[in-house]
Amino acid sequence: MKRLVLTVWLTGLAVLAQAQLYDPSAFDKVYDGLLKHPGVQIESAEAINQMYNYKFYEADKEFRWLRLRYPKHPMPYFMMGLAEWWKIVPNTDVTDYDNQCLMYMDSTITLAEELYDKSENKVEPAFFLAAAYAFKGRLYSERKKWAKATLAGKNALKYFDKCKGNAEISPELLFGDGMYNYYAQWIPENYPLLKPILAFFPKGNKKSGIQQLEKTANTAFYTRVEARYFLLQIYSMESQYDKAYEMAKYMTEQYPDNPFFERYYARSAFAQGRLNEAERVSKDILVKIERSQSGYEGVSGRTAAYILGYINQLFYKNLPEAKANYLKAIEFAKQTNSTDAGYYWSSVLALGKIATEEKQYDQAQGYFKEVMDKAERKSSQFKEAKKLLDASKKSRREERRKRRE
Repeated sequence: MKRLVLTVWLTGLAVLAQAQLYDPSAFDKVYDGLLKHPGVQIESAEAINQMYNYKFYEADKEFRWLRLRYPKHPMPYFMMGLAEWWKIVPNTDVTDYDNQCLMYMDSTITLAEELYDKSENKVEPAFFLAAAYAFKGRLYSERKKWAKATLAGKNALKYFDKCKGNAEISPELLFGDGMYNYYAQWIPENYPLLKPILAFFPKGNKKSGIQQLEKTANTAFYTRVEARYFLLQIYSMESQYDKAYEMAKYMTEQYPDNPFFERYYARSAFAQGRLNEAERVSKDILVKIERSQSGYEGVSGRTAAYILGYINQLFYKNLPEAKANYLKAIEFAKQTNSTDAGYYWSSVLALGKIATEEKQYDQAQGYFKEVMDKAERKSSQFKEAKKLLDASKKSRREERRKRRE
């Protein structure tokens, strides 16, 4: 009897404990600042890793669990919105995920504003407000909705200013400092027309920005991968190709099914002359496209196919395989409406060179004319195509003359 009473009593305690454990309001009261809470980081780590490895279904289940536990905190909604953004990343022309991404960011903003109004610690809600507005601005700019992008950007900067200089509270906040410092200098250098707008803001410092982003990439939790995402592109823009290669390789090892990182790995390995790696990664990309793996599509395909075409043409001297891959690159470029870009021009130019080598002069001239029609006049592809077209016409005339003789 005593054992039965004890069992019932313990069971009752367990039920009460479970009720407390799953009571969302209880967690809202316990945790004021989630950004730096180690328990929350442990809970969300697996979901974040799943998201960046393009296992969105698995990640979404975990994010929804976090939303259940912290229904009044903006963090779960922001992570769900971030997942929608990463579905867009491989090909930013795809609009299928726009509404869902914006919806989650709006929910983040609503909850963050409520938290901002009632919390003594303004920094954490300001961080989520700045981040959510920044992602909205980023998406609107991709869609060329400049008025909405400008408004979102202004709001992001307003709340970013409230986070600025608080990196000692959380390394996540250093991410904003680094982004601002780098791009506040980079934008006027590359887009002079925007200088008057940026004149009202503090000056940036690219060197400091890179250092801050590198520190974020090594010490932050939620913004670590985002910092590495931007550093990967910044290293390429700053001609730090060794760093770009190392970062792309490392991120692909960490997230082997992330199409953005794998595409950058193929590109940077190719640019570094690491052709064995570039070939292996490019083949892997094409296999994943063939089996319709999440995130793998034409943008990654045109990169991978061009690399394989180049390697087969110039190193293996396997012209049939080279042609097959260049034609794939061209098809991928057409699928993604990118016939005005380098991979398309270079693939068509390469087919023209192969046709010339095979003495298919009419075909070669057709390819060279297409490059001249599509490529920018100042591009190296246009200039080379023009030169090769003249040479092809000359070779054609010589061939006809010999036949007459």
